[in-house]
Amino acid sequence: MTHSPAPHARPTIPAGDDLRRLPPDGGPDWNRLVFEQSPYLLQHAANPVAWWPWCDEAFERARAEDKPVFLSVGYSTCHWCHVMERESFEDPEVAAVLNEHMIAIKVDREERPDIDHVYMTVTQAMTGQGGWPMTVVMTPDRKPFFAGTYFPKQGNWGRPGMMDLVPALARAWQQERAKVLTSADQIADAIGRLGGGHPGDAPDEQTLRGALRDFGAAFDRVHGGFGGGRNKFPVPHNQSLLLRLHRRFDDANALAMVEKTLHHMRLGGIWDHVGFGFHRYSTDDVWLLPHFEKMLYDQALHALSCVDAFVVTRKAEYARTAREIFAYVLRDMTAPEGGFTSAEDADSEGVEGKFYVWTPGEVAEVLGADDAALFCRLFQIVEGGNFADEATGRRTGESIPHLRQPLAALAEAEGRTPEELEAAWESMRQQLFDAREQRVHPYKDDKVLTDWNGLMIAALARGGAALDAPEFVAAADRAADFVLGHLRDADGRLLKRARGGNAGLPAHLEDYAFVVWGLLELYEATFEARWLEEAVALNARMVRHFHDADGGGFFHTADDSEALLVRTKDGFDGAIPSGNGVAACNLARLARLTGDAELERLAWGTLAAFGASLVEQSLGHSQMLIALDFLLGPPVEIVLAGERTDATLQAMAREARCRFLPRAVLLHRPPGDDAAILRLAPFTHDQAAPAQGAVAYVCRNRACELPVRTLDEFRARLDATQSRSGA
Repeated sequence: MTHSPAPHARPTIPAGDDLRRLPPDGGPDWNRLVFEQSPYLLQHAANPVAWWPWCDEAFERARAEDKPVFLSVGYSTCHWCHVMERESFEDPEVAAVLNEHMIAIKVDREERPDIDHVYMTVTQAMTGQGGWPMTVVMTPDRKPFFAGTYFPKQGNWGRPGMMDLVPALARAWQQERAKVLTSADQIADAIGRLGGGHPGDAPDEQTLRGALRDFGAAFDRVHGGFGGGRNKFPVPHNQSLLLRLHRRFDDANALAMVEKTLHHMRLGGIWDHVGFGFHRYSTDDVWLLPHFEKMLYDQALHALSCVDAFVVTRKAEYARTAREIFAYVLRDMTAPEGGFTSAEDADSEGVEGKFYVWTPGEVAEVLGADDAALFCRLFQIVEGGNFADEATGRRTGESIPHLRQPLAALAEAEGRTPEELEAAWESMRQQLFDAREQRVHPYKDDKVLTDWNGLMIAALARGGAALDAPEFVAAADRAADFVLGHLRDADGRLLKRARGGNAGLPAHLEDYAFVVWGLLELYEATFEARWLEEAVALNARMVRHFHDADGGGFFHTADDSEALLVRTKDGFDGAIPSGNGVAACNLARLARLTGDAELERLAWGTLAAFGASLVEQSLGHSQMLIALDFLLGPPVEIVLAGERTDATLQAMAREARCRFLPRAVLLHRPPGDDAAILRLAPFTHDQAAPAQGAVAYVCRNRACELPVRTLDEFRARLDATQSRSGA
């Protein structure tokens, strides 16, 4: 973006109602995005392009004027989306050509992932790659005939420019209509065939062994992470899967891959050493130079990965990273009402990364000469800088703080104890953070998305329980109340987005699956039956509106949603885990929590719908493989019976929550016969609470052992269960 707010401001983008400054009869070339709620669409509301939001009226206008539709998809914190806006969409000449020849539609991929998913499939199929900004040109019947990503005003380095591309496509539309329509029909038919899953044999333990081999082959043994190429995309659900494979197969290499990846990411510039939180991804293979945007979903998934690593290894560094992620989210990404905002931009003052980088002089101005020299030695702040602009390769003279070794390991070289150096660093970090707060902040995308909030609720609830940090559980509780109170319609169905006091847009599979995940974690962290009750109800709505009764698995969109080119069904993980993968995990957990065998059948059916993909592309299906690991068991059910306030019961709950029990579920059975849990989990009827104190029932592989009454007995029972089953 080119806007530069006043220093010291923490800018956000006003809601659409504040921008209603054009008359309803604004003419054919006025920009209709001024009426939208999406921060991304509002970023484009002042463009000279006559943008439309995605709506039937835009396609009707295209049909009436006999023009193709130019679809541009992006999101508010996308660096190259900003670049294309500056170079093309803010340019009057580009706008004039686009307005003359096409009907232009702008879509926020975070609000409409259904549209994004369909046309990204088109783009990848037509070009062999994808990304944002995404550009698709289609007929008024919504059938694409051209696709690409970023286009500058003028062509360069073999990439066509908008000034040539738009007129050429318009000529093809007018002069070669039959050829264009035939091509569009063929593309639409091909995409339709890609949307139905990839069924295969029922997955089994050999599927997990194959995945472990695949991860080992793709692992970067020097810097951690997976896959080749220049960019490093962190995928936290890979770590979560590998920790489960480590437990199942007692495989030291699986754990080593997780630890090396987490270690190098924490040292690198992808971690914000001054203000905490992870940036989106690294543009090199050593985790140094990130794309600087910060996404809510990344924080949630990285926190979950670190919490899992902590409970497996008991290494404090992983707990610290999780706590610091949560500190960042609660400080900078929490809305006053309790939900979590979506993202912070990579750019400030029109420059990517400007908010996060330092020169030695800037550090000295804050810390003084001696402390600045120490900080610059530790964090590689050098004269001439280590930060190079990705587009030009030009060094800016600034440096990204990063470490070559953990601080504790650097202490000896500095002649200090680890404790002394840690204390010195924390003092310096706080001073630098306070100084950085005076800079122009990146734009914040302040919309509250249902699915991403579900992920953050899951992370805070799981993290708070495992780290014995009730403040994190309380934050998850507030966010869940916000989602269930503000992001549902009158019929109880979820909505997609809230912003500026307004909630709307149809929810998709991920919204239901991720919120159910969050509620299940919140139930196990609090034993409040209302969260389990809400999870059961939302899961039932998900099954009713999204399940594919013929082929298994779940469609991305509901049965009564807007018809697009194809109703897709996908199990592939991206930056966030797949909705089908999370849905399968939820179904499996709910089957164990409630005793409903039909839910387990649906979970197995979901895996079978993508069975071939789990074998052929295991690296892209970590979340589904996590579900498979759970379903293969052996299952463990832990029921703690007694008053929730009983000291022994609380101690038992803490013991269970701080262990890595990836195939276990945890239930609370209150005293009495009228408890909600008896309705939700009827099998607990005979697992009654004693008149005084508490007891723990541990059931393994569908067989229950005698209840235990003391914490030591409970610990011994869990130890025996883990040693026998790998639970």
